[in-house]
Amino acid sequence: MSLSLGFLNAKLFFCLCVTFLKHHFTFSASNPTGLTLRAVLDDSSGSPLYLIENLTIAERTERLIKVTNARANYLSLVSNCDARIHPDNIPMPISREGLFYVVEFAIGSQHHKVKLLMDTGGGLIWTQCVPCKTCFPQNLPIFNPSASATYARLPCDHPLCKGPGDRYTCFDGFCVYNVHYTGGASTRGTASMETFHFSIDQSEIESFKNVIFGCSDDSSDIFFKNTDISGIFGLSMSPDSMMMQFSSFIHSRFSYCLVPFADAIPRPLVLRFGEDIPQLPPDVRTTSFVQSPTNHFYYLELWGISVAGHHLPFSQSTFQYRANGKGGCFIDSGALFTQIDAGTVGINAYAAVMQVFASYYESKSLRRTTSRGFELCYERPPNYDDFASLTFHFNGADYTVAGEYVNLISPDIFCVAIIKGTYATMLGAWQQQNKRLIYDVGMGALQFADENCVNDIS
Repeated sequence: MSLSLGFLNAKLFFCLCVTFLKHHFTFSASNPTGLTLRAVLDDSSGSPLYLIENLTIAERTERLIKVTNARANYLSLVSNCDARIHPDNIPMPISREGLFYVVEFAIGSQHHKVKLLMDTGGGLIWTQCVPCKTCFPQNLPIFNPSASATYARLPCDHPLCKGPGDRYTCFDGFCVYNVHYTGGASTRGTASMETFHFSIDQSEIESFKNVIFGCSDDSSDIFFKNTDISGIFGLSMSPDSMMMQFSSFIHSRFSYCLVPFADAIPRPLVLRFGEDIPQLPPDVRTTSFVQSPTNHFYYLELWGISVAGHHLPFSQSTFQYRANGKGGCFIDSGALFTQIDAGTVGINAYAAVMQVFASYYESKSLRRTTSRGFELCYERPPNYDDFASLTFHFNGADYTVAGEYVNLISPDIFCVAIIKGTYATMLGAWQQQNKRLIYDVGMGALQFADENCVNDIS
């Protein structure tokens, strides 16, 4: 079963925009087990997907909330899928919203250049290939596998195509994938192997042979048509992702530090892998991942929540992953705003948390106001900055978000940037600002510490 397109269009993609020939992808030849990637948000004029146009603050806020909700809707469908169901039976919603990062590299013996959206929750790496049955228009030439001496199709006896938990379907002697989306979007093609070429600098290239990827020749209603982008580059714990295929090279770990979104000048995001991850600070905290039987996302064991130092009386079972595939808590840079589950049997955790926020701000005599999408918004007095903090009490580690990053703040109003979850609790990107986050699959844990992310430059 291929879940590689799971993040597609549904949220703030944690993808990379890397212009390798301009040194945006860098790693030292003397450091063969690490690399650093730089990214450009599409919420800036420097992005190839500059789609913001002239949106008002209210319109932009509403759009970003839709992005997060679309992400949650996708996950609720994925978690209910049996791991052995074939890809063409997986319904996945698509939204034309989001902020994106794009990775650029070359594939094949002809060093064909591709640009792919990099997806921290997706698995399969795929790009369009000729001959096309139905291909969406892209600005860069479409990859021609017949012109590459290093191209090969993945045989049906490969573990990803045969055996328990197979992700692809065998057809006519070769592995194929067929992913459909609610609303009509789809992509299908042949699971393949090829050499990937990453530029170290203008004179040196690092090549990786036999990388598994998808050669798509039949796609429809894909949102990024008429751009340079031709597919997806996955980074989940799925066996066909970059994380797992490159695990020995990057020590199965990657890291990022999100510069605050409120910065007037958007700065590049730096994604670090393996030994290029900076030395951990003394106050680093560690909490283990919780394995899910139905997907490859980064679940965490959440024991409780505090607001402004007030510990809510949740039982430890409130946020547990449930047998029906719902519940639990995971960290997701793809969901922009944090969601707290409102569907737990016997308790509405979201309502309980928001009630504490409301009590806190009412004690400050602030006046409630309305804003599309958020439940709690207040008029902001001049120079007001007494915002309530939020703490997630994970197994073995407290994750505290400063008040300025809990809320969406403007000069005149502010809103508690948390939305109702109907499927699970998600720790979104907004509440990850100025945090060093390290996803260590080898250790089976997430590590985090406060950091001034503007200093994280390559």
